[in-house]
Amino acid sequence: MLAKLWKKIGIIILIIACLWNIIFKLVNKISFNETIESAKMQIQEMKNKLKK
Repeated sequence: MLAKLWKKIGIIILIIACLWNIIFKLVNKISFNETIESAKMQIQEMKNKLKK
């Protein structure tokens, strides 16, 4: 009886943890365009440093 109860509690905790992780990743997701723009800026900075 106790073992079945612990299994259910464990599964519920696991599901909540997975949903929390997915929601956290969706909320903090950086857009693709922002990533590309950031990469472009870094490349330009490196080129400018090499030219000097």
